[in-house]
Amino acid sequence: MNIFIMGAPGSGKGTFSSRIKEEFNLNHISTGDIFRENISKGTPLGLKAKEYTESGRLVPDEVTNAMVADYLKNLPDQKNGYLLDGYPRTLDQAKAFEEMTNGTDQAVNLILSMDVPTEVLTKRITGRRTCKNCGEIFNIYYKAPAQEGICDHCGSPLSQRKDDNEESLKTRLDEYFKNTAPVIAHYEDLGMVTHINADQEMDAIWPLIKEAIQ
Repeated sequence: MNIFIMGAPGSGKGTFSSRIKEEFNLNHISTGDIFRENISKGTPLGLKAKEYTESGRLVPDEVTNAMVADYLKNLPDQKNGYLLDGYPRTLDQAKAFEEMTNGTDQAVNLILSMDVPTEVLTKRITGRRTCKNCGEIFNIYYKAPAQEGICDHCGSPLSQRKDDNEESLKTRLDEYFKNTAPVIAHYEDLGMVTHINADQEMDAIWPLIKEAIQ
């Protein structure tokens, strides 16, 4: 089973990707991981990508697409397939990926769309606080620490990511709705999308995901 997990920032993709990976024995891959590995190994595609990133330019779709397809083709452990997070980000990427993988073992089978209202996403992101010491995550709206600004588990100070603010989130959401939402619509036309209501407790979301994959 090959899966794209898609959704806006704060929709729970990262949270549930780890559970999907373990439950279904899939390779969990993010485009960030692919970029870092290719650049660190100095592959031809990695060197091309590095030229763009070091000059502050966006890596062209053709480089990103080739890197993703090559990475999937050469996975050392094929397991039961892959779970790809953070790709495709645009309709052009999606169509190019289809052309490269149609008829192969790398073709995608299912798109999970994690659906959350914008106002809920805003609270999830802007309310997020993280303990740098133990990694525990809190939220001032949904899972507030007993003492403001202090981790319940280890007593260390909590911090907020610089981009976890409304202005930054608006930019990220605008980009998502402009570029990535059409990708989901494209796969809907192909009958490949399962929408997950991710605006509820985790224990209620997980059975929906499991049913969609099974």
